[in-house]
Amino acid sequence: MKKKILIVGAVGQIGSELTLKMREIYGGSNVIASTRKTPPSEAVLNGGPFEYFDVRDRAALGAVCDKYGVTHIVNMAAILSAAGEKDPLLAWDINMNGLINILELAREKKMQQVLVPSSIAVFGPETPRENTPQETVLRPTTMYGITKVAGELLGDYYVRKFGLDVRGLRYPGIISHETLPGGGTTDYAVAIFYEAIQNKRYTCFLKENTRLPMMYMPDCLKATIDLMEADFSKLKHHSDFNVSAMSFTPGELAAEIKKHIRDFTIEYQPDFRQAIADSWPDSIDDSAAREEWGWKPSYDLAAMTKDMIENLKKKLLK
Repeated sequence: MKKKILIVGAVGQIGSELTLKMREIYGGSNVIASTRKTPPSEAVLNGGPFEYFDVRDRAALGAVCDKYGVTHIVNMAAILSAAGEKDPLLAWDINMNGLINILELAREKKMQQVLVPSSIAVFGPETPRENTPQETVLRPTTMYGITKVAGELLGDYYVRKFGLDVRGLRYPGIISHETLPGGGTTDYAVAIFYEAIQNKRYTCFLKENTRLPMMYMPDCLKATIDLMEADFSKLKHHSDFNVSAMSFTPGELAAEIKKHIRDFTIEYQPDFRQAIADSWPDSIDDSAAREEWGWKPSYDLAAMTKDMIENLKKKLLK
């Protein structure tokens, strides 16, 4: 059966690029992009079907699913960590009520699969910081993290209770040269490149030695699609796969950037996001993903930095 994939929240940092990649793979007409209110890029708008609706509106969501005969839903709609702390009730409303609408519709309509990304925000201060294991303490300190823990548990519940194929992976910080970040604590790792190229300096909102797990966007897209295509019968986990590619500090990233932009300078003025970062791991054990569906990243810090600078220079220094 041909896949008809609905991407909810398709104009965010990951969703916009995931839409284009999936349209390459599955065909433009088979990937329906959607958003609540933010206008999409021309590439997303013109490359295939596009719909405006609020994921909290179950009737509108159901109408879109019926219109296109949706078989798979990828739920990228979420209020992220830093933005969620500014409006925690909105984060709960969109992240949780939107998710339950998707799961219920998928169950009722006997869809083939729901993919619901999670995040390293599920971890908290009591979680082991080094090589954080797949099975560990989940006591987050942000509303975003709380909703992601609940989302993982809901996904696994729908697998056990209803036999629905629900999958998810815990994204680390995602770095991209295509789209700007959308209110996350790891946003510095994208903004720093823009500032380095355009202004040769950057003021970082985290401390110099704050180590966090990160991933370059090509690996993020690959991980998402690889999990989507994995044999369900071989998965021991479902909604909560650890995935990672690299871990670094702002200081280490700045040093790598200076290899390419010698007069780049950085200073540090930590703000409220430092406390969020301090509650997250330094590095991730993603052996379950590697064993169960063959996850393997392609980019390390040096390769990612080189590619980011090359691509952003083309875009910013025309």
